[in-house]
Formats: sequence, structure tokens, C-alpha cells
Amino acid sequence: MEIAIIAHDGKKADMVQFLNKNKATLSQDEIKIIATGTTGGKAEAAGFKVKRYLSGPLGGDAQIAARVAEGKTKMVLFFKDPGSSHPHDADINMLIRICDVHNVPLATNEATAQLLLDAIKKP
Repeated sequence: MEIAIIAHDGKKADMVQFLNKNKATLSQDEIKIIATGTTGGKAEAAGFKVKRYLSGPLGGDAQIAARVAEGKTKMVLFFKDPGSSHPHDADINMLIRICDVHNVPLATNEATAQLLLDAIKKP
């Protein structure tokens, strides 16, 4: 299962903390993590194997949306910062729409992301 991780700048530390908290689940052999550039770099620095795409503002959100549309990415964990505006909001909204169109689970906060990972956790 391919899982995409994305986090706005104000949420990157929260994402890394979340990844560390769920390391056992995310380290399963059948789990592959992809990420936008900067988020992926932070995840790699924390010891996770990640396939990195472009930074979100440079097209990374669109690249991940394409993988969702192609049926490759099966879950998206996107820690959005609701207190900030983002110049690439159109790409963010497109990613959310693509997840809805293709019925792919999308978490935009830690509580929902935890529920999604708990659903795939092996006993």
C-alpha cells in the first residue's frame, strides 16, 4: 500500500512526531511512503524510507494527485495548516478533489490520520 505524506511548514514537526509514533505500522513491508519534497526530507531525517517528489508549491501536490488518479496511492495524510494561506491552494484543492473522485482516504489532521493508520495496523 502506497501512502502519501504531506505537511504544510507549520505542521512538519507534527508530521514527523506522528510518523515516529506510528513507526511500527509504517515500517511494514507492504507499506511504501511517498511525500512532497520538504516533508519527505524531514521524514528521511527521522529514519523513514521515502520516495520524494517535488515540493508542494513546485508541483508536488499535483504529482501525488496524479498517483492517486492512476490508482497507485491508496491513502493520503496531509497535515494542513488552517492558520496560514498558501500560494498553491489550487493544487491543494485539486488533490483533495482527486481523493474524493477516486474514493481514496484523505486525512487533513492528526486525529483522522491516526484512525486511518489504526485501520491498517497489524495485530
